Amino acid sequence: MNTLLKRKVDTYLTIWKKNPDRKPLIIKGARQIGKTRSIEWFASQNYKSVIQINFVEQTKYREIFNDGFEVDSILKNISLLNPEFKFIPGETIFFFDELQACPNCATSLKFFKLDGRFDVICSGSLMGISYKEIESNSVGYKEDYEMHSMDFEEFLWAKGYSEEFIDGLYAQMIELKPLSALQMDTLMELFRDYVIIGGMPEVVATYIRNKNFSGTLAIQRQLLKDYEEDITKYVEGLDKAKVKAVYNHISTFLAKENKRFQITKIGKNARNRDYIGCVEWLADAGVVNICYCINQPELPLKGNYDPKLYKIYFKDTGLLIASLDEEAQEDLRANKNLGTYKGAIYENIVGDMLVKQGYQLYYYNSDRPALEMDFFVRDADSLIPVEVKATDGATASLNNLLKENKYPDIKYGVKLGYKNIGFNSKFYTFPYFLTFLLKRFISERGKIFYSVNG
Repeated sequence: MNTLLKRKVDTYLTIWKKNPDRKPLIIKGARQIGKTRSIEWFASQNYKSVIQINFVEQTKYREIFNDGFEVDSILKNISLLNPEFKFIPGETIFFFDELQACPNCATSLKFFKLDGRFDVICSGSLMGISYKEIESNSVGYKEDYEMHSMDFEEFLWAKGYSEEFIDGLYAQMIELKPLSALQMDTLMELFRDYVIIGGMPEVVATYIRNKNFSGTLAIQRQLLKDYEEDITKYVEGLDKAKVKAVYNHISTFLAKENKRFQITKIGKNARNRDYIGCVEWLADAGVVNICYCINQPELPLKGNYDPKLYKIYFKDTGLLIASLDEEAQEDLRANKNLGTYKGAIYENIVGDMLVKQGYQLYYYNSDRPALEMDFFVRDADSLIPVEVKATDGATASLNNLLKENKYPDIKYGVKLGYKNIGFNSKFYTFPYFLTFLLKRFISERGKIFYSVNG
């Protein structure tokens, strides 16, 4: 992959570097989302000396901590393995890649911080890294940043759109100014492409380079195989076959009407207690997003959900589509008719866009009264239902949730679909592709809403 893609982590790293009291940084995330490339670029632009060590490819370097964690001792052992490395105080960065292969490295971060002469960035795949073990090391002496695959804003950057262009879209949201027909058509076309190829950097770079989908599916299929191999390689203390079974059934359940994941439908005599930890492992590994069913549409969200009722979404919607059968893939790529999969694709992409803004995922489903809502988010003062519509259908549940005084924590809602920007005094409508700006909108618009409505 030769294309250098602009990422949000670039800005984060620049701010980190400017902090005079910066701590060693751990950038974690699923495999192949661009962590290494982003760190390499940042390091090359900001330091005279870059000490890059990959603990998977260069296994000998796992022994550099054998003589203790004092920085001079570590430098001595590194020099023994590579005498060409230069250690220039204030001008050197250590980039320890594949941290999961060397947990001892995490212990050393405290000593690098106390020493103060060198900057340190570590990168690790969530798949296989024991963050419980690493979290106990160097507490208070490190900083963590979780990186994701490319979001729609980063995709727009890759297509050549500027930050000023995106600020213009946000201004229209705040002003409740509808998009023009040209804006709607152009951005929806770009969004459909983004949904199909997803945000994995190598896939996006291939799409940008070829100006079409050619070559992208092969890369996505290989990524799916790589994830399966990693499950076999890294799952410990759980039945690998069961973790794989959960992973391989995600698209099956998303195709169903209620999309809820049911262990009992995975295999004959499958029971929840036999699969404890399997779903959580996939979530911790950065492969899936879990969306829990809340008990009641009220605050708080944490502690107000049933851990046994949940939906599972792919972290990357492009990989969801690549996991479907051949005919479905061909139809989606040729016709871009994303609504054919019972709304699952739209739900998956919206869930992913919410997670990339820092939200945890929650939904609601009740028979008495009959109510269902795709997602809930919150601001400082209220619970906000978010409805995702694959078609321009009725919004009975959203309207019922917004009935006066029935659910006091809910002040307004959001409806996402192939709809223009608008507000009907109860809920806002936005096109799917503006979901990546939703948190920013809720934060600012919420202040305006409360100042007007009291």
